[in-house]
Amino acid sequence: MKLNKNKFDIARARACKGTKDLEVEGISRGTLCSLMAGRNARPETIGRIAKALGVDVTAIIDDIDK
Repeated sequence: MKLNKNKFDIARARACKGTKDLEVEGISRGTLCSLMAGRNARPETIGRIAKALGVDVTAIIDDIDK
């Protein structure tokens, strides 16, 4: 599962959360950097990020149909 950088940035802006805010929620900087570099993530990791931003998972991942 891949994080869509643009969708992620929009969700972060709407939630007014930066990297440090996500770290407080339990998402490491290394994980965020890895995802920003285009690496795959486990569904539960994407789920934790979506929960921290208050959005549905589908709001921050690449389209599934691709």
